[in-house]
Amino acid sequence: MQKIVPETAILIPEDAQCVFQGEIYGVYQWKQVLYDGSQAKFEMLKRPDTATAICLVDNSVLVLNEEQPHRGRRMCVPGGRVDPEDADMLSAAQREVLEETGYSFEKWRLIRVTQPINKIEWFVYVWLAWEPTGRQEATHDAGEKIHMKQLSLRELKQLIHEQRRTIDEAFELFDEIDSLDELLEFSEYTGKIVDR
Repeated sequence: MQKIVPETAILIPEDAQCVFQGEIYGVYQWKQVLYDGSQAKFEMLKRPDTATAICLVDNSVLVLNEEQPHRGRRMCVPGGRVDPEDADMLSAAQREVLEETGYSFEKWRLIRVTQPINKIEWFVYVWLAWEPTGRQEATHDAGEKIHMKQLSLRELKQLIHEQRRTIDEAFELFDEIDSLDELLEFSEYTGKIVDR
């Protein structure tokens, strides 16, 4: 799959060997020549990427209060793991938004890509979705409890301030804006394109 990653992304070398593959993480190792000419074994993890979306409906933001058995309750935007059957990152984000909120949207723009941990080849894609085109019943996974809210920007900023330690990384974008119009002005993310 072709994808956009940050210019500073740290990727596992093509000649690395997968020495263990778990349900989510793969462990990759390779030999690296050091500055003095000697060699050492290097190692990184790899996991499926995450596609998330900041969704705008009626001049408000869709926010999820999500609970999962292994990590408790947290405030987040819709999103989740990119599945092998997803055609690309956008279709993964659209699928996750539809499953978790029931909404579909006409307009989509990729506004941020991060690599949260540089020892893991894993990227988090943040999309902006607006102009809803329909709504159906949400279909949550058995391992998650999700309650959706629509919050004004003022309400969301207050909640972010109060719950800073239990919120999703995507909410950091709201520190950069004073209106939803400013969010809609964010440029399409550009990075480097890789085949992974």
